[in-house]
Amino acid sequence: MTPDWSAIRAEFPALAGWTYLNSATFGQIPKRGIDAVNRHWAHRDQFACSDFLDWYSDADRLRVAVARLIHATADDIAFVPYAAAALGIITAGIDWKPGDNVVTLADEFPNYLYLSSLGGQYGVEFREVPWDNFYESIDARTRMVAVSEVNYSNGFRPPVAEMSRFLRERGVILFVDGTQSLGALQFDVGKVQPDVFAVHGYKWMISPTGAGFMYVAPHVRARIRPNVVGWRSHETWRGVDNLHHGAPVFMETAEKYEGGGLPFPLLYAMEASVNMMLEIGPEAIEHRVLGLADSARKRLRVLGAETLDTGSQIVAAKFEGQDVSRIARELKDRRVLVAARHGHLRVAPHFYNHEGDLDRLIEELKHLL
Repeated sequence: MTPDWSAIRAEFPALAGWTYLNSATFGQIPKRGIDAVNRHWAHRDQFACSDFLDWYSDADRLRVAVARLIHATADDIAFVPYAAAALGIITAGIDWKPGDNVVTLADEFPNYLYLSSLGGQYGVEFREVPWDNFYESIDARTRMVAVSEVNYSNGFRPPVAEMSRFLRERGVILFVDGTQSLGALQFDVGKVQPDVFAVHGYKWMISPTGAGFMYVAPHVRARIRPNVVGWRSHETWRGVDNLHHGAPVFMETAEKYEGGGLPFPLLYAMEASVNMMLEIGPEAIEHRVLGLADSARKRLRVLGAETLDTGSQIVAAKFEGQDVSRIARELKDRRVLVAARHGHLRVAPHFYNHEGDLDRLIEELKHLL
């Protein structure tokens, strides 16, 4: 059954006053997400936090929903505040040796370019390579590859499943950041087989900042010990009347990487958003988003823009002789929100957008160009 896109759009009040094509910066949060947060605060007042352990059971329910979204199991999911935290956990758990190297792609998000700081601490070589030279940059001392599924500035979508096969044969950890893709594009960990898949949900997963998760494959959990240890690290942490004293015995599930308390209001909002996306259907969402992105590229080319068909939902347009930062600012003044990133005018439609939003963008661009 075709989703009722008009009813879905009504879940996002900001769209009534703005032409919002900037989900690669922040996704809009649906009403049901805000309602979920408010219910949690009201629940706390009603029960005075006497049932706080039940909130962790609610978080486990979200683990199931997230796992369903990416075709994993709940045991594979750990909550993290952002993708950089996941990267820190994994990086700190690798037994680096001087002469090892880590590889990322050119023009990556700063999280991955800043991995160069490993050099001074561990004696690790950092390699930032163009996609055309990626495979030849991997050698016997490569320990980890860290990439985004979709590049934040130009929309490039590397073939992560192909990369995964290549790296598995060589025993190299593949860390994939899905912050700029999941929620718009489908992802199947069984098909791609990343070692780690980390997502901060504030963009395409239409969740609050600080709500995120990471998938950690079982064989990686067996190798990477937690580097954050807290009261929930021991396997019997739910027995709060008599918390374990002594060295913790870690769980075998990804939950062992959480350590302490969880940001429950944020997670309740994320749960509402994940359930909404599952109700609509990830395939239907991807079809709509890619269709809008393709339409945006065609329209922008008519205006003289240079765009690439990247296979992603992020549209990066270059206008010769134009300052795209100025264009983005002037569009904002006209209540049309896009972004400027490294010389590109970045247009990022989500499933709550429609062709009318693109009509408005093009109409305003004609005046500005």
